[in-house]
Amino acid sequence: MTGLRRGREAWGREAWGREAWGREAWGREAWGREAWGREAWGRLHVTLRDLPLGVLILAASLVPASHSRGTEFGGLPDRPFDALAVAAIALQCLPLAARRRWPVVCLTLVSLGFALDQLRGYHSLAGTALPLALLSAAAHLRRHRRTTVTVFSTAYVLLVIEFVRRDTSEPPAEFVTFYAALCLAWGIGMWLRNTRIAEADRRRRIAEETRAAERTRIARELHDVVTHHVTAMVVQAEAARYLTSAPDRLDQTLSAVTDTGRRAITDLRHLLDLLNPDHGIEARAPAVGRLLTLVEQTRRAGQPVEFTEKGTPAAETGSADLVAYRVVQEALTNALKYAHGSRTSVQVQHSERDITVEVSTDGSGSRAAASPGGSGRGLAGLRQRVDVLGGEFSADVRPGGGFVVRARIPAGSGS
Repeated sequence: MTGLRRGREAWGREAWGREAWGREAWGREAWGREAWGREAWGRLHVTLRDLPLGVLILAASLVPASHSRGTEFGGLPDRPFDALAVAAIALQCLPLAARRRWPVVCLTLVSLGFALDQLRGYHSLAGTALPLALLSAAAHLRRHRRTTVTVFSTAYVLLVIEFVRRDTSEPPAEFVTFYAALCLAWGIGMWLRNTRIAEADRRRRIAEETRAAERTRIARELHDVVTHHVTAMVVQAEAARYLTSAPDRLDQTLSAVTDTGRRAITDLRHLLDLLNPDHGIEARAPAVGRLLTLVEQTRRAGQPVEFTEKGTPAAETGSADLVAYRVVQEALTNALKYAHGSRTSVQVQHSERDITVEVSTDGSGSRAAASPGGSGRGLAGLRQRVDVLGGEFSADVRPGGGFVVRARIPAGSGS
């Protein structure tokens, strides 16, 4: 019995798995067909996409039950439909296919069809095409908008005069009300146009800001990577000039230059991978785990560095580890450039909430009195990195010479 029950359970799980796989496959297929349909529809010319609306109004206007039940303007008596009525209806409906491509042409033809419809007394449902044509013209017309309003307002006045000449029973207030309704349709089209322009401007502004932020990020990464390694190589190369009488030390120094160059190439490849959209998380730049390598490289460039790392890193550090690495990298670069030979201290403290970094020099080196900033681009970039994550950053000159860089970076911050 136990074996039979287990068999039924296994069969049930297998059947459920097949059913779930079938539903998932069907969902993917249905979604694919829907996406393909939307894409195919979007590839059609805009006139073909607008044509169904005109055809729909045309068909509804030709239904016998809808005769003389449409827009009634001018107060003329109803007239039975004839061949001219069909022509007037087609003239109002079919031009809607061009309402976005040629809005003035569409509005002109629809207006002529509407005038013929009302003057003959057909009063068809096709009269609803006029406010649609007005709305589309206001939304999609790019030039000569005032001229268009003036011309069609004049045409409306001439139509009203023709009705008056035919002894219409319509009171003047009805003509004014109808004109106000047409102005409302035009105003809605203007609102749609302004909304579309505002949205396009917003997207363009976001795209420009995104490109600017990306350029800034690339420049910052290049500064961090290139400046540090090139500075170390220059310092090591300068030291090699004075070691010609000590072949062993000269060989070590030149080997250090070579190793630094290789690390520069590796970091640049990391950076290129980071900028490549085809790469994922594995393309991240160096993290805190490589701090010891960074410190060792600085030591080989002739800078005495004391390195202390305490605490346990948080389970999820987000971008905090990368920012901490960059803080140490920039500070050690400045130590090589502006306090070469000074005793330098690097202290990194991990906790569940943040990473605290402090890099300082004691001012005993050859250029310890200099400011740690140079152009200030590196420190400004670090400040931006830390501020984005909600941390604290400071870079100060010490009273007795040298400088100190401090940063507190919240852990678990997103990239």
